[in-house]
Amino acid sequence: MEYVDVAAVILAAGKGTRMKSDLPKVLHKINSKNLIDYVIESAMKVVGDNIHVVVGHQAQKVKDEINKQFNVVYAFQEKMLGTGDAVEVALAGLPTKIQNVLVLNGDVPFVKAKTLLNLINMHKENQNAVTLLTVEVDDPTGYGRILQNADGDVICIKEEVDATFEEKKVKKVNSGIYCFDREFLEYVIPKIEAGNSQEEYYLTDVMEIAINGNKRTGLISADDWREVAGINTLVQLERAKTLLKDIDL
Repeated sequence: MEYVDVAAVILAAGKGTRMKSDLPKVLHKINSKNLIDYVIESAMKVVGDNIHVVVGHQAQKVKDEINKQFNVVYAFQEKMLGTGDAVEVALAGLPTKIQNVLVLNGDVPFVKAKTLLNLINMHKENQNAVTLLTVEVDDPTGYGRILQNADGDVICIKEEVDATFEEKKVKKVNSGIYCFDREFLEYVIPKIEAGNSQEEYYLTDVMEIAINGNKRTGLISADDWREVAGINTLVQLERAKTLLKDIDL
């Protein structure tokens, strides 16, 4: 099933310094395919040609590689000011028919189209302002933690660098994959502040703003943590080659 009123925004502007490579992170390969190729292929199954890729570091090289196989729209992030800034850059180029925005990461290659479809369906059925894909992992190191109250309601998403010792024990984590109501996203993006240790505009702050504003929010869990495993180092890249053998995309 393809949604004509949903666009996928794929974040692919980062340098990927932990890869210790001159190659843009999203162009590292698993089985001869770029990381971002996997993401685009899954997204196309649910949103068709409504694919917008945010580029930045070595933008032309990333575009040249993607253009070998796909016809997508590009947005350019001039400065690396975080995920919130990257999404804001992409918003300006979305057609008027787009009512909801699916945000994906170019370095999270194994998310299944079925999972994305479940996310969009839940988002639409509940008329949420924002719906987040989450997963529970044994080792949450490196992920933003989903903080909830006693009733199970989400309080906020806390990035690891800003989390306390107790918060770091939380195993329910942010996949970095969201579905947003476009009108809400356009309203809330300018309200994000860079008041964090990285001095960046975190997209994760949108959830907290939505909650504080009594907007509808939702969580849906991926069936398999491997679907949201990000590739940040060469070690993780090698591990991903093994993981791919057991994942049916």
